[in-house]
Amino acid sequence: MKRRSLIKLLGVAALTPVIDPSVFAGQDEKMQQTERLDLSEAEWRERLTPEQFHILREEGTEPSGASPLLQEKRIGTFVCVACENPLFDSSTKYESGTGWPSFYDFLPGALGTKRDFKLIWPRTEYHCARCGGHHGHVFDDGPEPTGLRYCNNGVALKFVPAGVFSRIVGS
Repeated sequence: MKRRSLIKLLGVAALTPVIDPSVFAGQDEKMQQTERLDLSEAEWRERLTPEQFHILREEGTEPSGASPLLQEKRIGTFVCVACENPLFDSSTKYESGTGWPSFYDFLPGALGTKRDFKLIWPRTEYHCARCGGHHGHVFDDGPEPTGLRYCNNGVALKFVPAGVFSRIVGS
């Protein structure tokens, strides 16, 4: 990359808004400790499809508009495809226009976050609190009541219709 192009890119990155930590007010207490599922790379490769492995274990991103979950409108729960940890209630899903399933809130204890600098400017990545699988990034341009947009890779999720989930977990 030429020096001038790099300087322009860094200038744009410096002007890009970073999420103000105050937008997460009230979210920290929901990030409770969840029992971890730790598997070897070989075990994850056996459990997941190559695309799921790339997204969840190598922090990849699926193409925009690729997920059939964009059209999912039923009542239920979105769970981590790798470990079936419940992540989002369907009532928090909304159409963000981004091409990825988006939610404005998550279930208590479901997610953890970390800073991501892969695109030079910092973003907040979130992952499954149980297995550590990468799901997407959270932005501060979502609807009320949180103002947040949890932008999720659809391949990292599985939808469980209402009534089915309680039979799975024995509730």
